[in-house]
Amino acid sequence: MDKIYVVYWSQSGNTLAMAEAVGRGITAAGKEAVVVDVSGASIDELKNAAGFALGCPAMGAEVLEETEMEPFVCDVEGFAAGKTIALFGSYGWGDGQWMRDWTERMSGAGATVLNGEGLICQDAPDADALSECEELGKQLAAI
Repeated sequence: MDKIYVVYWSQSGNTLAMAEAVGRGITAAGKEAVVVDVSGASIDELKNAAGFALGCPAMGAEVLEETEMEPFVCDVEGFAAGKTIALFGSYGWGDGQWMRDWTERMSGAGATVLNGEGLICQDAPDADALSECEELGKQLAAI
């Protein structure tokens, strides 16, 4: 069974809930989902994958979490060319600029961002947002 990694960072649990829903979609599509906090993620596993998902909430002035996720994303930029990446995360304020910036970074590194944009939800994901995350997982499993 093909493994698809869903790497996330979550402070309040909102992005974790989204990551788990992406994982459910991957599993429903017949692939093995590996949902892992960024602190336990393997860059080498992602290097060998055709596609994967990354999730992070908006932090500070609409940026990625700076201690763990930002350095990880910097590493991913080094091998993103040719990969399909699903991006997702939650936010509590702003208008989603952090996700537009992240999408642009990954595209600029040569990756294809699934659906051309990241999937975002404000605050805790409701049933509709979780359903969208599951659909994102199914789409990622189909690449």
